[in-house]
Amino acid sequence: MPAFPRPAISLLVLAAFIALCLLAGGLGGWVTAANVKTWYPTLIRPTGTPPDWVFAPVWTTLYILMGTAAWRIWRTAGGGRPLALWFAQLAANAIWTPVFFGAHRLGFALAIILALLALIGATIAAFRRRDALAAGLLVPYGLWTCYATYLNAGFAWLNPG
Repeated sequence: MPAFPRPAISLLVLAAFIALCLLAGGLGGWVTAANVKTWYPTLIRPTGTPPDWVFAPVWTTLYILMGTAAWRIWRTAGGGRPLALWFAQLAANAIWTPVFFGAHRLGFALAIILALLALIGATIAAFRRRDALAAGLLVPYGLWTCYATYLNAGFAWLNPG
């Protein structure tokens, strides 16, 4: 079998990073789908909660940016601590949705999203040392997660128990 030229491998790795992010989001969406129609509408919503339709396009865009950022680091550094942090934040991101929407554990979800924020910050800092653009690609994700943290805290506060 002929070897793939380096650019082809690089594009496959880019596609894999983006696909991994979209898969994490898709699994979360699968958990969310039923609960958005049943449990979620029963909650008191904090001020500034967006309409439900906003979440899918925002998260899709963020997942593409996240995958692209990881790919840029892979290309320049090959892995190491920055990508380990990236995988850790992706895992925390993937865990949050089943806890919030699946288990309805708003307080526990808040603890997870606070850890996620710390991991995103550490990932941005690690990426910035290797590739400023890769770090910049994660900034919208960090900002959206700050907003999501506000929403999670608001849901937990307004819907105790």
